[in-house]
Amino acid sequence: MTHATHDALLTEAQLSLSATRSVAELESWHVQYFGREQGVLTGLLRAIPSLPPKERGTVGKAINQAKQTLELLYQKRAQQLQHEAIAAQLVRERTDVTLPARRPFKGSIHPVMATRDELVELFAYYGFTVAEGPEVEDDWHNFTALNTAADHPARDAQDTFYLQSDGPLAKCLLRTQTSSVQIRAMMAQTPPLRLIMPGRVYRRDDVTRRHYPIFHQLEALMVEPGTHFGHLKGLLTSLCRSLFGEARPVRFRPSFFPFTEPSCEVDVGCPFCAGQGCGTCSHSGWIELGGAGMVHPNVLQAVGYDPSVITGLAFGMGIDRVAMIRYGVNDIRHLWENDDRFLRQF
Repeated sequence: MTHATHDALLTEAQLSLSATRSVAELESWHVQYFGREQGVLTGLLRAIPSLPPKERGTVGKAINQAKQTLELLYQKRAQQLQHEAIAAQLVRERTDVTLPARRPFKGSIHPVMATRDELVELFAYYGFTVAEGPEVEDDWHNFTALNTAADHPARDAQDTFYLQSDGPLAKCLLRTQTSSVQIRAMMAQTPPLRLIMPGRVYRRDDVTRRHYPIFHQLEALMVEPGTHFGHLKGLLTSLCRSLFGEARPVRFRPSFFPFTEPSCEVDVGCPFCAGQGCGTCSHSGWIELGGAGMVHPNVLQAVGYDPSVITGLAFGMGIDRVAMIRYGVNDIRHLWENDDRFLRQF
């Protein structure tokens, strides 16, 4: 290899090396000149034995110099391409620190639970405290102690879910009302009592706009000497005005419950049709809030109270239904379907 040939080889290799734009192109260039099978420099080294003896040393030295020079240029170009790749990646993945930060999703209290908390706070103003009991209940606490015998027709209206078990839960059921907590509380305490019992209850109801097999109920119990129906009506009227405003009409209808006597139903004017009638209120203009009445003497006797001395009032309301009225939800199913689009409104 003459000096002219040496210089021409270096010039050609440097031009093609500087033209590489990626690691893949660089590796192709390296194979072209340094490859073991068909590399340019490899071919020149293999041709040395065919040269005259006097030229072999000079040519070998020139090829090795060219090889060393190109190897250094190759390493330098590899570093350049690596730096360029990192710079391009930084541009692609650059974070604009001037953009507003992404705020984490902030949850909220479910409208039924928010309503429950409001009711607990409101009843605390009237001197009531919270009492709780099991959701899996026995027949005596759920029915019998509440003056509802095994053959009583009122049980049909609370057809419920019974547990199949041979153990301690045999003949138990999912409670149909939190009135069972009233029995437990009266058996454990002596009058005067002012208690509320919020919690889930279960009934085998058909699913409609106002009914669901699972719902939240709040029972209230006030047992004090001298308690009469006027106290019940005054308390419920004040409660409804506090919840729904002074303009919301309230009415009391005679009714029957085996655990209260006398008994009534409490209704409030439908907020969805302003009393004109719609699908939510079954075209009556009213939404039933719950049942109420004076505690039946048989219930007082069942827990060891003397009904000739002690009287009491009790009433229950559906927390879900109160939430529907307060938040303008015209279908109770929205409260149970766990649809994020609905829940994000609250």
